[in-house]
Amino acid sequence: MTALSINLNKIALIRNSREGNYPNIMDFANTCIDCGVDGITVHPRPDQRHIRPDDVRQLAELVTSMDQVEFNIEGNPFAEPCGEYPGLVALVEETLPEQCTLVPDSDSQLTSDHGFDLSQQGEQLVPIIDHIKSMGVRVSLFMDPDLEQIKLAAKVGADRIELYTGPFAAAWGTDNLDAIFAQHLQAAELATSLGLGVNAGHDLNLENLAKFASIPNLLEVSIGHAFTVDSLNMGMIPALRAYQTLLA
Repeated sequence: MTALSINLNKIALIRNSREGNYPNIMDFANTCIDCGVDGITVHPRPDQRHIRPDDVRQLAELVTSMDQVEFNIEGNPFAEPCGEYPGLVALVEETLPEQCTLVPDSDSQLTSDHGFDLSQQGEQLVPIIDHIKSMGVRVSLFMDPDLEQIKLAAKVGADRIELYTGPFAAAWGTDNLDAIFAQHLQAAELATSLGLGVNAGHDLNLENLAKFASIPNLLEVSIGHAFTVDSLNMGMIPALRAYQTLLA
């Protein structure tokens, strides 16, 4: 069964639109955990537009007390510290999540929209990956379904890749869907053959998730934006149950 990790960034985005701590991130994390999710994901950014460093610390303390729940911190390892944001690697050192997903996003991006070009950044990533792994933290790289890039992901020492599924979601309902799905399937199969675990995320939802989850050996999906929208429409617990049913 593919693990479901819920990304809480959009809950934090709503909270940050007002003063105070409402909605409370920890309450929503506890609801997810009580409903049996496999993981909690956060993607702190230097501008603190949603998840903040203190959220990361509190969630790490909560999740590490749960034997069956993994904590996944995403972010750009090259982003400079800014104000209260100490940098991704510093947060990982402090909180020791089960998984750290490295993402090549910039402050100017609305959201993550492409994977690493390891022909350009792979050499810089090697010591970062080695350092994070030395702490006992699994390292995943956010990647496009490019076969040559997947080969490089294995060479730089990643444990897993997270396939960027934005193009797959955008192609839903179009004549391009089968070709784009085939690209992701081939990338996943190659990654598995190279000893890499395969995660996936970005714009997966209740409509398109079942097809993508048919990929063999898909270990984890991370879902946040669509899950938040579905929670508004259905209620949070029914939304969680719907995603869990698709992945069961």
